[in-house]
Amino acid sequence: MRASFVFSEVVTGLRRNVTMTVAMILTTAISLGMFGGGLLFVRTIDKMQANYLDDVEVTVYLNDDISANDEDCTTSACSSLRQSLETDPAVESVSYENRSEAYARFQEIFKSEPDMMELARPDSLPASLHVKLFDPQRSDVIVQEYSGDEAISKINDQNKFLERFLGLLNEGRNGTFLVALIAATAAVLLIANTIQVSAFTRRTEVGIMRLVGATRWYTQLPFLLEAVVAGVLGAFLAIGGLVGLKYTVLDRLVEQVGAIPSIGLFDIGIHVAPVLLATSIVISAVTGYITLRLYVRH
Repeated sequence: MRASFVFSEVVTGLRRNVTMTVAMILTTAISLGMFGGGLLFVRTIDKMQANYLDDVEVTVYLNDDISANDEDCTTSACSSLRQSLETDPAVESVSYENRSEAYARFQEIFKSEPDMMELARPDSLPASLHVKLFDPQRSDVIVQEYSGDEAISKINDQNKFLERFLGLLNEGRNGTFLVALIAATAAVLLIANTIQVSAFTRRTEVGIMRLVGATRWYTQLPFLLEAVVAGVLGAFLAIGGLVGLKYTVLDRLVEQVGAIPSIGLFDIGIHVAPVLLATSIVISAVTGYITLRLYVRH
């Protein structure tokens, strides 16, 4: 099989149906771009879990009597509760924060927000026990076991907040994948239509080649490669779009919201780009092959 002939046929086919080719490339790029965005969502969620799960604590807020009168957790109610927590097999460590320390930490956190500073007084924040677990995802056990203690006013499970936040990210990821699926369906239909039109416009020359002994695979390979080339171009366009999105949107978002880990070129180049290229080649090749087998008889 002459490579020059196949190459020339591929170029001819792409140029002959240039509008459909451009539409196919753009639709493929959009679907792969959305799919890549979903992969970046997954990467971000994994990073957040790795970064924050080890720091997740259960905060046990103590009642007003302990908060007002116990600076070092030496009263019987506070020390008994602390000892119970420290001997719990699920607990890694326990630290006590009195009311003064809680107010100092509040001031440090909101020192750049005067309006928030005015909302709290030194005697308005409760003392608390900060409980670090060996397995932060089992924090519900601590909540259930100690919620009825009279020394406790409230238990704040940070893992629940993290789960809700990651759940919102998961919903965004699922929505991105759904849009990608719809766009991918349009891309598949465009690939199939483009191959049919291309094959129809060249039906005479293909018929002549078959009459002089060319195999079906030899005559149909250019059509298949047209689809693959368009798919790969769409993948590169999608990768370029993700890189542009990183610099124009994602980096600024990370600066404004410190809780979101940054997305680097390494994430796009290593974890996303190869997947998009492989996906574009597989979808284009499979769609092209099925279309040729079903609709092209020569």
